[in-house]
Amino acid sequence: MAKKRSHSVRRKPRADAARNRERILEVAKQAFTRSGADTSLDDIAKEAGVGPGTLYRHFPTREELLKAVYRTEVEKLAAAARTFAVTMPPIEALRAWLLLFVDAVATKQIIAPALNALVGDHKKVFEASYAQIHEAIRAMAKRAVQGGDIGKDLDPMNLLRALVGVSNVASSPDWQQSARRLVDILITGSQAIK
Repeated sequence: MAKKRSHSVRRKPRADAARNRERILEVAKQAFTRSGADTSLDDIAKEAGVGPGTLYRHFPTREELLKAVYRTEVEKLAAAARTFAVTMPPIEALRAWLLLFVDAVATKQIIAPALNALVGDHKKVFEASYAQIHEAIRAMAKRAVQGGDIGKDLDPMNLLRALVGVSNVASSPDWQQSARRLVDILITGSQAIK
């Protein structure tokens, strides 16, 4: 008689379950951005084309869904940096990535206050993500410096600080347009003097 295993083996999710999870995350991001973090989870499930049980199976709490939306956005940023590095000239890759970063800041602005209210200290949620963002911007800037597109004295974190600063002081809903214009100003101002 064969012995049963006492430990559970973690299986890869089925393809349809993975698609459902991805669809829920994309719809949740759009819903949170459009209507705030208090958006009905049942409405998110309906818009994603899944039942509430499916949503809650993947994300048992609003907090878990908010965390997953943010983590997914950061992972997309990191992946975009790698893709841009092989598909675009250095300065264009840096510009395109900074524009994506503006969108990620918008997502964080919606999610951070909600997580703060839910868990008391949202910084712990974001700490792991900072490393991915720092690595991506440093790699993009290093490539642009090596290509002679931007000056060697540029601290790539200053690019991010400028964009985050615009988002933090902007009182109008069109701050993203201002931040997008700022990307071009930052890129122009960072170019190497030839």
